[in-house]
Amino acid sequence: MNNTILLVEDDHKLAALTGEFLQINDYEVTIVDNGNDAIEYVGKNPPLAIILDIMLPGADGLTVCRQVRDFYQGPILMLTAMDNDIDEIVGLETGADDYLTKPTKPRVLLAHLRALLRRVESYDKSNGKSSQIIVGKISINPKSRSVSVNNTSVHLTTAEYNLLWLLAEQSGKVISREELHRKTFRLEYDGLDRSIDLRISRLRKKLGDDPKNPYIIKTIRGQGYLLAQ
Repeated sequence: MNNTILLVEDDHKLAALTGEFLQINDYEVTIVDNGNDAIEYVGKNPPLAIILDIMLPGADGLTVCRQVRDFYQGPILMLTAMDNDIDEIVGLETGADDYLTKPTKPRVLLAHLRALLRRVESYDKSNGKSSQIIVGKISINPKSRSVSVNNTSVHLTTAEYNLLWLLAEQSGKVISREELHRKTFRLEYDGLDRSIDLRISRLRKKLGDDPKNPYIIKTIRGQGYLLAQ
């Protein structure tokens, strides 16, 4: 993974202004204006993070996000001109880590990008000091940030891995949605955000959990979530 921020935006003027602002703030930036080209770029040159517009020529942003998640674990920040909760939910379900509605002030975009990168760095540091965690059929290796179920490797995004690690550190104990949200996003839970629920849903699918009657990540009604031992 290199130190470049990949900006996928087909509005050339906006892309140039955004790229220049990020460069002023000490980031290397590569701009791609086509979804298909973005998928190819990420496959060959995994960036430090991706800023991804939804409306693109070629593959749209949701398709790009879904496809690169098969091989890319870094942070993805999605942008859209449509202020619609459904778009946000779909974006998060395809593997995005954060979501902003355009037009976005450059400093707000920068703050969200930095928060995503700090989150990854903080987990890398804490995980690097930790030992492998084995919970039931799940094995988590913090040094390689790899996860396996029944000795079969499972590909997780950065956000999914970090959430699983939070649950695994306190396996057998109920962790409230508020705590998971605060530790994941460094923000207080407002009672409405569904980001944690969506990530739990994606984790269950990847871990082979039964969505109707989950036995790996259990929902404790009115309390939170629990990773069963």
